[in-house]
Amino acid sequence: MSHDHGAMGAEDHRGRLAVAFGITTAILLAQAVGAWLTGSLALLVDTAHMLTDASGLLVALITASIMLRPATSRRTWGYRRLEVLAALAQAALLLAVGAYVLIEGVQRLVSPPEIPSTELVIFGVIGLVGNIASMLVLAGQRSANFNLRAAFLEVLNDALGSVGVILAAVVIATTGWQQADSIAGLLIGALIVPRAIKLLRETTSVLLETAPPGLDLDQVRAHLLRADHVQGVHDMHASLIATGLPILSAHVVVDQECFKDGHAPQILDGLQECVATHFDVPVEHSTFQLEPAGHANHEAPSHA
Repeated sequence: MSHDHGAMGAEDHRGRLAVAFGITTAILLAQAVGAWLTGSLALLVDTAHMLTDASGLLVALITASIMLRPATSRRTWGYRRLEVLAALAQAALLLAVGAYVLIEGVQRLVSPPEIPSTELVIFGVIGLVGNIASMLVLAGQRSANFNLRAAFLEVLNDALGSVGVILAAVVIATTGWQQADSIAGLLIGALIVPRAIKLLRETTSVLLETAPPGLDLDQVRAHLLRADHVQGVHDMHASLIATGLPILSAHVVVDQECFKDGHAPQILDGLQECVATHFDVPVEHSTFQLEPAGHANHEAPSHA
């Protein structure tokens, strides 16, 4: 069982991220020109969102490189948790963009500007085609870690935003109803905010060292207690360092005789194999302190 906490287990996704960043940056420049020419809120919002995405993809690309650095005596987990910090920053930016969209959209509903529908369609199609290309690049590995998941989520939101821009242009061209642009902007904001909040909650949960999703510590405790010679389990903690890297530690009370007859190492092997293979969330990095009955009386009150 490997205990390299740095680059080990951190897959290299830089190629996909670099391609997605290049495509997104090209779309960003095109849509910025389009937003300036048309004055469209939907296109402006999609451009602002695209700027957030390009920044997020750049951060994700840099993070993917740093994550591959090995662990050191100072950074014992290497840089694996940077993916969580990067995803958290992207979620916060998305939330800020979504809030701006909602405020500006309501204001423009009252006094909508004139929007040229033809140009709006052209730039909307450019954005949609580019976003679909980026999605295809990232789709195969979007669940690999928080970093790629955040990147894919942002590109998907951009694609939906481009659809909104195109629909707004069609409505304006066929009916002349200029408020369609503001409605499209509001819909883009409505798509951004819930997804940003969800990603924000998930990344915050990791930083708060909540038990990994899908790992029930009550079930783990009950299962460990069924092992031979185990009398009790206490001071159990579990958290997620990064995607695919859950950790668990616990104090395990075993029979006194295990320390005398040399049976303790076999118990330790069995406990570690149990948490690594028995549960839906395998924990390959576990630390157990085997102790005799009564040892808890000598521990600090914070142990429970």
